[in-house]
Amino acid sequence: MSFDKRLISTIALPFALACLLFSNSAFADNFAYVDLQRAVFEVNDGKAAKARLEAMKKQRQGALDKKQEELKKLQESLEKQADFMSDDVKAKKGAEFRQKLGELQQTYATLQRELGGEEMKIQQKILGQMGEVLKAMGEGGRYTMIVRKDALLWAPPHLDITNELIRRYNNQGGSKSSAIKSKKKSKKRSKLKAKKK
Repeated sequence: MSFDKRLISTIALPFALACLLFSNSAFADNFAYVDLQRAVFEVNDGKAAKARLEAMKKQRQGALDKKQEELKKLQESLEKQADFMSDDVKAKKGAEFRQKLGELQQTYATLQRELGGEEMKIQQKILGQMGEVLKAMGEGGRYTMIVRKDALLWAPPHLDITNELIRRYNNQGGSKSSAIKSKKKSKKRSKLKAKKK
């Protein structure tokens, strides 16, 4: 087999097959995509979690602002009194200021890490539950394939089923439905164990 024929069989043939598949209207109608990033924060669980994160951030930010104000006053005081201080006192006060500044920066970095970690946990939990909803949507026979929007270069807007995902997730109760399902499963297990005894 020549190089040209190998090139055609390895590149052109799969490409032509993909074009045929996507040009088939039945396949195209069953293809869909979702914007998971948008869906996570637009479902009821996501909105509630976002509100909790904002409240947590606001509370911690208040404490940070207070420390920052104290630091600003200390800096102003040092600048005013600098001419009347000995070199030893200046060095001591300067070291004290730098230490407090370092503590403030460390507290801020810790807050950012905590908020980021909390947001990641929330996203993972909601995405896990969304996976179940998407699976049900696909297995329901309506969709052949559902992909993430960020994995696409382009797709027509009518194939976007993000709103449907959000609606179904909320209708199923989100995290509440998962908790109910797990309770039902544990009840079934305990009933089975009781029957075996």
